[in-house]
Amino acid sequence: MRITTLIVQLIVGSFLALPLTLSAQAQPAQAPAGPSQAGAAPAAATPAPPPRVAPTGPPAHAVDVMTAEGVAVFGGQWRTMDAKIVEAPPRPNAGPWKVSYDLQPKGGDASVDDSSWPMIDAKALNERRGGGGVFMTWYRINLTIPQRVGDFGTAGAVAVLHITVDDYAEVWVNGQLPRAVGKPSPSTIAGFNMPNRVVLSEAVKPGEKIQIAVLGINGPISMAPLNPVFVREARVEFFR
Repeated sequence: MRITTLIVQLIVGSFLALPLTLSAQAQPAQAPAGPSQAGAAPAAATPAPPPRVAPTGPPAHAVDVMTAEGVAVFGGQWRTMDAKIVEAPPRPNAGPWKVSYDLQPKGGDASVDDSSWPMIDAKALNERRGGGGVFMTWYRINLTIPQRVGDFGTAGAVAVLHITVDDYAEVWVNGQLPRAVGKPSPSTIAGFNMPNRVVLSEAVKPGEKIQIAVLGINGPISMAPLNPVFVREARVEFFR
């Protein structure tokens, strides 16, 4: 009797397992997950470079890049383009938020083609721009560091951009915005009408090319004042 019961149980178990076996055989083989498949982890964002604090004290030499003569030293040309706030897709898993907001153009990106941006004279950096309110505008220039500036040899010097924008500024260098959480980050907003002192090169090599993009921001943003944006001062300083 026990043998008969055991045989029946084995037969029933075999039939119950049959659909599972057939289902498994019908499934195609799964390839290992690759980066292009859905559900793959997104590529990690490139971390921001660490900020560098500019030297203090008087520079060994300085060039005013709000003058035609100063810009000519570096073979540069200032260009400008107003920025616009535009709607964009929300972040993943944003819940009830169905939209985000972005800034166009991406003037800090090194690959941005600014050849169609209006050229402005160096002294025009001081001209008032915008109708006020929440207004932002880009200033861009490409510099080539010469071997000498007057009697000053640039090789090995620390080069710093000293710029004050009314009211705030963010300063990109060669497509990067150096910053770190909880640390002084001179490329980001320094304060209300405060200078941004951004290291361009820690050891200049004559012929070195440096791209600068400055976002001028009207502020305080939460008050949206009817003020213009303009540059109060801009110079390249060299330190030994």
